[in-house]
Amino acid sequence: MNDGGRSLTGEFFVGEKHRSYFLLPIEHATMSTHIIKTQTSLYRPSSPVNKPPPSPVSPSNRHRRISAMAPLTNEHNYDRLKEVKQFDESKIGVKGLLDSGATTIPRFFHQPPENLPGPKPKNRPRLTVPVIDLSGQRSTVVEEIRRSSSTLGFFQIVNHSISPTLIDSAIDAMKKFYEQSTEYKMRFYHREAGKGAAYSTNFDLYQSKAASWRDSLQVRMAPMEPAWDAVPEMCREALAEWDKAVVGLGEELMSILCEGLGVKNDKLKELSCLNARVSVSHYYPQCPQPELTVGLTAHTDPGVLTVLVQNEVGGLLQVKCGDDWADVEAVPGAIVINIGDLLQMMSNDEYKSVLHRVLANPVEGARVSIAVFFNPSIRENLYGPFPELITAEKPAVYREFTYEEYITRFFKKELDGKTLTNFYRIDNTKA
Repeated sequence: MNDGGRSLTGEFFVGEKHRSYFLLPIEHATMSTHIIKTQTSLYRPSSPVNKPPPSPVSPSNRHRRISAMAPLTNEHNYDRLKEVKQFDESKIGVKGLLDSGATTIPRFFHQPPENLPGPKPKNRPRLTVPVIDLSGQRSTVVEEIRRSSSTLGFFQIVNHSISPTLIDSAIDAMKKFYEQSTEYKMRFYHREAGKGAAYSTNFDLYQSKAASWRDSLQVRMAPMEPAWDAVPEMCREALAEWDKAVVGLGEELMSILCEGLGVKNDKLKELSCLNARVSVSHYYPQCPQPELTVGLTAHTDPGVLTVLVQNEVGGLLQVKCGDDWADVEAVPGAIVINIGDLLQMMSNDEYKSVLHRVLANPVEGARVSIAVFFNPSIRENLYGPFPELITAEKPAVYREFTYEEYITRFFKKELDGKTLTNFYRIDNTKA
C-alpha cells in the first residue's frame, strides 16, 4: 500500500546485492528557457542576450529557483523530461516547492483525468474500511479478517501488540526528517537503490505519465542489515524499534490469514514471507492545486502483506469498493493492513489485493504514513496457489513462478493500477 495500488500504499526498493529486489512500496508554470547545470543541480533561468550570466546560486537559495519557472504558451515546446530532470536534480522535493512559496504545481504533476477522483455520488452512504479488534476471541478474529481479506482486501486493527507510543514515535521521527531544511535533506536525496536507503520524490518519476504530490524515504530492513549510515540520524532508532515490533505483528497476522484459508498456521512463515521487509514512509504536504494531481495513483501492492500506520490527517487514503471508494479513516492507535498481489495468487483468489490510492492533500497539515512491505526472502523458489487449496471444483487460478521473475517483471512498468496477477492467471475455460 504504500499506502501504498502497487503502495506506495506502497512503493518499491531495488537492492543490487545478490541481485535481490526488495519491495518498498509519488504550478501550471513550466520551464521554457531554462538550462540544467548537472553538476550543481540547480534550477536556473537562461541569461538574456548581451547580458552576463547570473552569479552562481548558493545552496541555501537553491530551492527558491523553482519560482523562476515561467508559463509556457506553446504546447509543442513543452519538454516534460527536461522539466522532470531539472526538478529531480534540484533535490528539493515537493516540500521544497512549498517552502519556495509555490502557489501552483509544476505541469508534470498534472494527472490525466482518469487518475483524478470524480465527484462524490449523492445520496450514498460514506464507505469506510472495517476496524477489527484483535483482543476478541480467536475464532471471531479469524473470521472477521478472513471476510475482510476475501472482499475488500483491507482492514484496520486495534488492541494489537504495538503500543500507541511506539507508533507515534515512529511517525514523529519521520515527520521531523521531512520538515528539516531543504539543504539537510539534499544529503539523502538520490535514486541509487543499492545504498539501502533512498529519499526522493516518486520512485517512478521518470516512467510515470505524471508525478504524484509526495516525498518518500525507503529503507531496506531485511534480509540484510539496514544501511543505517544512509538513513537520517533522527529516524534510525524509531525505525529500528518499529521494525522489531512489526515483525511480531506480521507473524501473528500471517498465522491468522493462514488459519482463515484452512492451511497450517506457519505456512507463510515457512515460505520466508516474514524475512524480506522494506519500510517506506510518505510525506504528503498541502497541495496548492489538489484538483490537478494525487498523492499516490491507484495501484495494488505486489507483495504478500502490507502493514501501515498514519498520522491524524485522514480522509486521503481510499480503497476501491465496487464502483465507489471506501475511506481509510485515521483511527487513533489503529494499524492498516492490506493483502498484496502475491498473497492473492497464493490463496488462489480467496484473498483479494485491491486498488487503493491517496488523494492530494488539500489541508495545511501534512499526512505522514509508514508502510512495511512483507515479501519472500527466498527468490529462487516457485510461488503459486497453495496445493491444499486446489481441488477439482476449484483448480489453480495461477501458474507457478519464481519471485525473482515476478519482481523483475514488476519493475518494468510504472506505478499504476494494472497488477501482474492477470499475467500469471491460467485460463481454465479452455479444454
